[in-house]
Amino acid sequence: MRKGKKDKKNNSFKKIPNSLRKYRKMRGLKQKDVAEILGLKSTSMISRWEKGFVLPKPMNIFKLAALYRTMADALFIDLIRSVKEDIHRKEEEILKVKNEECS
Repeated sequence: MRKGKKDKKNNSFKKIPNSLRKYRKMRGLKQKDVAEILGLKSTSMISRWEKGFVLPKPMNIFKLAALYRTMADALFIDLIRSVKEDIHRKEEEILKVKNEECS
């Protein structure tokens, strides 16, 4: 179980952005329905995923995507965008340093 990233500024955890609740609601399902279909004992894990407290294991992400009739990345599109931006920014910084060293 991967927990949200700790925010050093205010000593609290950042929530993992996701669209799980939106997709569940669009399918007309309750958390209890999803838990039962995924073989979970209770709705507490579904709730924690939707609130962004923890990230589902990869297999559960794929199961949710199949259940919600979407692609796995659509469930976490805001997280993916944030990660891409961070990676591109860091890549640019490293390439800039390398280019300066070569000059």
